[in-house]
Amino acid sequence: MINLLIAGNAIMILTFILKFNNLPPQLPLFYSRPWGEAQLVDSWMIFLIPLLLNLLYITNNYLYKKFFLGNNLIKKTFNYLNILLIIGFTFIFVKIIFLVS
Repeated sequence: MINLLIAGNAIMILTFILKFNNLPPQLPLFYSRPWGEAQLVDSWMIFLIPLLLNLLYITNNYLYKKFFLGNNLIKKTFNYLNILLIIGFTFIFVKIIFLVS
């Protein structure tokens, strides 16, 4: 599972590095806000996505080990949730980068 997280982080970093020269100074990150200036943030804030991904992954693993150790159903649930988080956050990051560059 950690290999998938490392691969997701590597894909996000590689995408950012490859598209860095084409990125505008501001990126649309907050799509829940009204269209326009309210959605825009500085380019460096795109790293909130991998930061949040890693934080959620660590929190899920901590919760499992702290409260549900030995419960196979909860273990599988957390594993599938982590897989979904890694794929989803990586896809969102890459899509935003390719959308604006």
